[in-house]
Amino acid sequence: MNQEQLSKVGSGRGFLAALDQSGGSTPKALEQYGVPASAWSDDDEMFDLMHEFRSRIITAPSFTGDRVLAAILFEQTMDRDVDGVPTPSYLWDRKRVVPFVKVDEGLAEERDGVRLMKPFTRLDGLLERATGRGVFGTKMRSFIARADKGGIAAVLDQQFGYAERILAAGLVPIIEPEVDIHSGDKAAAEDLLLEGIVDRLAGVPEGRQVMLKLSIPSRDDFYAGLIADPKVLRVVALSGGYTQQEADERLARNHGLIASFSRALTQDLRRDQSDAEFDEVLAKAIAAISRASGT
Repeated sequence: MNQEQLSKVGSGRGFLAALDQSGGSTPKALEQYGVPASAWSDDDEMFDLMHEFRSRIITAPSFTGDRVLAAILFEQTMDRDVDGVPTPSYLWDRKRVVPFVKVDEGLAEERDGVRLMKPFTRLDGLLERATGRGVFGTKMRSFIARADKGGIAAVLDQQFGYAERILAAGLVPIIEPEVDIHSGDKAAAEDLLLEGIVDRLAGVPEGRQVMLKLSIPSRDDFYAGLIADPKVLRVVALSGGYTQQEADERLARNHGLIASFSRALTQDLRRDQSDAEFDEVLAKAIAAISRASGT
């Protein structure tokens, strides 16, 4: 494991950029960017346009390791190049941004108030490619709609089960059991989630660490204990549908919790902006999210 990357992710000042929209969320991300669905005729053209967008972010002057600790990539982005350089290498060698990759294959239908991840069908091959391309860690997302004890236990059993395989491959897993910010019992779900995470952290081998990506909690500093846990490298927060301003305000009230935002990072970027305008807007978003992350 790259010790410089480990130190940067574990104690660096800044946030994680989530650039991992997959097939289901790509059309919406492109539409927000100013690219209508009529601009592509198949998935290959759609993903080409998305890679163009991500490359523009990654190569922008303001996107550097000074404030962006790491970037979470979609599998196709990991496998592609930026300016003729493999994307993970470009991020680390030129920007000092640590590369992660999304490894889940989407969500199953809701049951017991949650959506588990679909069973992984190609994890071993993906982890091998990720390791070969210099990726530091992974991310996988589940979804919690309500405070169902059995459902939340199933989410965590699945997440920590896959985390064992990822740790064995020499990568650091980001476990993301997202709680719906619109849930009527969000705080109760967070109670069950925290209890379940603490129980399962005991099973993480000594000397190994996982990361957690969680919805910004209903109660400020609710995850302080997890942030201090020696088996947790870092706890990061997703924006979960909040606007950038609201996500930043909520995040800033949680000490030690840093951002891993997607929509809140890119919401004001447009394809028809000049490169200078694009970078100016991106720089403002990076500065605001970095301040909310305590830097």
